[in-house]
Amino acid sequence: MPRSMTAFARNTTDFSWGSVTCELRSVNHRFLEAGFRLPETMRELEMPLREIARKKLARGKVDCSVQVNFNNSDATVSADLKLAKRYINIAEKVAAQLQNPAPVSPLDIMRWPGILKDQEIDAESLHKAAIQAFTGTVEQLLEGRQREGDKLADMIEQRLKGIESQIAMVRQDLPSILEHQRKRLHEKLEDLKAQLDEDRLEQEMVIISSRADVDEELDRLEAHISEIRLALTSNDSIGRRLDFLMQELNREANTLGSKSISGATTQASVELKVLIEQMREQIQNIE
Repeated sequence: MPRSMTAFARNTTDFSWGSVTCELRSVNHRFLEAGFRLPETMRELEMPLREIARKKLARGKVDCSVQVNFNNSDATVSADLKLAKRYINIAEKVAAQLQNPAPVSPLDIMRWPGILKDQEIDAESLHKAAIQAFTGTVEQLLEGRQREGDKLADMIEQRLKGIESQIAMVRQDLPSILEHQRKRLHEKLEDLKAQLDEDRLEQEMVIISSRADVDEELDRLEAHISEIRLALTSNDSIGRRLDFLMQELNREANTLGSKSISGATTQASVELKVLIEQMREQIQNIE
C-alpha cells in the first residue's frame, strides 16, 4: 500500500532518571533528506539515528528533534570547573594583548563549549534510551504516513474509475461517430453534385477510420490503469513509478485528443487530462 511522505510524530519515552522526547516532521521530497537537532551530549548519535531513518524511510524531507529531560531539575546541570579555568587562563592571555579589554562575566564562561554538563548519567544508557525513543517515533511516523497513503489510494482509485468511464464512453460512441462521418461525406458529395463513387467513398472511410482508430490508445490506457492498481498493492516505494505511469496516461490522452473527429472524443480527452492531473498532484506526495 502507498505511504504518504507528509506526516508528524511525537513520542516521549520515560525512564527512571527522566525521559527522552523525539519529534519528527516529514514532507515530500525527491529523495530522503534527514536533518537532526540533538543535545550536545548526543552529537555522536547522529549517524546511528540517520541509519535507522534510512532503513525505515525511502523518500521525504524529515526534520528530527531529540530532547532529554531529567527528573530532578535542581541537579540536572553541573559545571566542568577545570575546563573553565583553562578557558579563563587563555582569555587572560588574550586580554593582555588588548587595550581596555571587556571583562568576562561568569555567564559568558558558562556559554563556552563543554562548561555546562547535563546530569551525570551513563552515556551508553542515555544513547540506548535515545535510540529506543527515536525508533518508536519513526514507527509512529510510518503509521501516520500509511494512514495518509490509504486516503491517497482511495482518491486515486476514484480517478481511475473516472478514466475507465471515459474509455467505455469513447468505445461505445466510436461506431456512431464513424457512421456520422460517413453520412457527412455522402452529403458533401451530393452538394457538389459529384458522381457518387462507392469505391472512392469506401477509400475515404478507410482513411477516416484509420485516423480515428483509437483502440490502441484505449487499450494502453487500460493497461496503465492495471499497472497503477498493481503498484498500489505493493509495499515498496512506488512514488516514482506512479509518476512515470501518470506521464504515460497523459501521453495517451493527448494522442486521443489529436485523433479526435468529434466533440465527444475531444471532451473525453479533456476529462482524462483533468483526472490524470488530479492524480499526479497527489502522487507527488507518495513515497
